[in-house]
Amino acid sequence: MGLTRQKKEEIVKDYRKSDTDTGSATVQVALLTERIKELTEHLNVHKKDFSSQRGLRKMVGQRRRLLKYVKRRDLTVYKELIQKLGIRGV
Repeated sequence: MGLTRQKKEEIVKDYRKSDTDTGSATVQVALLTERIKELTEHLNVHKKDFSSQRGLRKMVGQRRRLLKYVKRRDLTVYKELIQKLGIRGV
């Protein structure tokens, strides 16, 4: 379980602002979204995995905070990001 190195590099390449950008808010949101999707699939099978449920809630909260930051900084980037990731806005 977890993101493979190739998948992570692919996500970073798709969402980065420059060649050296690996940790901007948009990249972090994209990586968190992928981890949230994987963990959601895991929890559909393992319904009583309560520690993973806690981790999922923490990741969702972190993503929500990052999205609020992106929305405050640049509304057009925020709208593009949520549309590209297929998630609901904050």
